[in-house]
Amino acid sequence: MEIAGSALTWEHVNVFYWVVKAIIGPLLRVFFRPWAEGTENVPREGPAILASNHLSFSDHFFAPLPLPRKVVFLAKAEYFTGRGIKGLLSRAFFSGVGQIPVDRSGGAASERALRTGLRVLAAGQLLGIYPEGTRTPDGRLFRGKTGVARLALEARVPVIPTAMIGGFEFQPPGKLAPRLKIRPGVRFGKPLDFSRYYGLEQDRIVLRAITDEIMYELMRLSGQEYVDEYAQRAKGRLSQVLRHDASGNGQVSAPDPAEEDDAAVGDREAARNLPD
Repeated sequence: MEIAGSALTWEHVNVFYWVVKAIIGPLLRVFFRPWAEGTENVPREGPAILASNHLSFSDHFFAPLPLPRKVVFLAKAEYFTGRGIKGLLSRAFFSGVGQIPVDRSGGAASERALRTGLRVLAAGQLLGIYPEGTRTPDGRLFRGKTGVARLALEARVPVIPTAMIGGFEFQPPGKLAPRLKIRPGVRFGKPLDFSRYYGLEQDRIVLRAITDEIMYELMRLSGQEYVDEYAQRAKGRLSQVLRHDASGNGQVSAPDPAEEDDAAVGDREAARNLPD
């Protein structure tokens, strides 16, 4: 597995994880009073996938906080490639909260990311995934990418739907300071068993059906409105509107090619891409 500019792998995450959790955990509980439901649905041993909606940056803290086990998340490589003191602190922080970097450029990089996830699961770990692939731009739940389904079938592990609650209001997009009047929470659903599909991990229709079932459970647990569209596409459209408003000349700026490409891949790429 290629790790962007570093030899860091998931095996190294344990170095900082418990120290960071022991220090930050009590502070989070005192200042933000997070709540959790359904922790008994997360197995105390053995591999499983935690498939979560993605409301805000704070999800990285509050999803694993109530669990007695380490959760390893696949994170975008950009968190680990910064330079100077800021880059060093970013790498140390994300390593400490159980993140490992993956290349999200698609194609072969996505396959390598998936193989990293499989190694985590093969070692009996909990693997955290955001099937939407990015944070919600408006608080709604968006279409899931099918990498989570491939992992569940290839590793033959259950999927625990993990619904973050209140995070969008707790820490709105672009805001660093949280709103203390909002209590963020997490609700763990009952494990989803997809053993009936084992051996069909290359079937695009099966992958989409599994992913949609996971997203339905997340919608039910979180209470979010569901949108049958990829979040990245919605973000691209929103950025165009913002550029239009900023220009003030009635002209819509040309879309970012990166956003346009990501939106265009559709199910073909989604069947390969592992959510970040």
